[in-house]
Amino acid sequence: MKKIFFALSLVVIFTSCTSQTKLGNPEVNPAEIQRKFMDWWTYQYNEIMLSRDFVALDSNSKEITKEAFLKVLSEGNYIPIRLESDKDVFYYKLFKIEPTSDTSIKASIAETAFNEIQNYKKEGEPFPEFSFKDLNDNLITNENLKGKIVVVKCWYIHCAACVKEFPDVNQLASKYKDRKDIVFLSLAEDSPEQLKPFLIRKPLSYAVVPNMKTYMNLTLQLNAFPTHFIINKKGFIVKVLSDYKALEVALVKVSEE
Repeated sequence: MKKIFFALSLVVIFTSCTSQTKLGNPEVNPAEIQRKFMDWWTYQYNEIMLSRDFVALDSNSKEITKEAFLKVLSEGNYIPIRLESDKDVFYYKLFKIEPTSDTSIKASIAETAFNEIQNYKKEGEPFPEFSFKDLNDNLITNENLKGKIVVVKCWYIHCAACVKEFPDVNQLASKYKDRKDIVFLSLAEDSPEQLKPFLIRKPLSYAVVPNMKTYMNLTLQLNAFPTHFIINKKGFIVKVLSDYKALEVALVKVSEE
């Protein structure tokens, strides 16, 4: 009887150990990446997507909520680094900002995290009521978009980052062109007179709604551009994202639900 119990215990221990995710070292050296602002900025831009879903770890590798993680970052004393993992999951850990690090890094992280907190708090809320006309004079309202997943890009002509991602978001829209239940909509600050010649030079595959500055600033309370919303078929905000890479990942998940 004791032998059987011992054998079962080994099986349980082995199973529980193998089911755990093995976390490795930081992807980059936390001290080295802080020495030059451009090194940090490049790493953050290419590898850290605070808009997306990730497992948040404090400086002692204890799991915490995403909101708590972002709050710590907004205080400007830590940087986020992704850990190597044996699973296709993002694990971000907090590392202390070194006294010798570039001072611009601290300000950059704090600003980014503050904006991400505001975006994260919008998730789960109903998207504010709207009644827009796009550049083709099509009426777009909450009512006529019911039952559809709506992807919203908020931007303006003189936002370099907004325009730079046009080819990528156009490709994303093309990927879902056969999905009649997914709508791509963009809200722009600029007037029709400004947008029409601009979009001839820089095409955007979304329906474009002009004169949205007041709505985006006051109703949506946006602090940074571009900002992307994914709204579910019931009209609730599922994700608020700051770049197309995070948008692409999130849309795959939402479109399969």
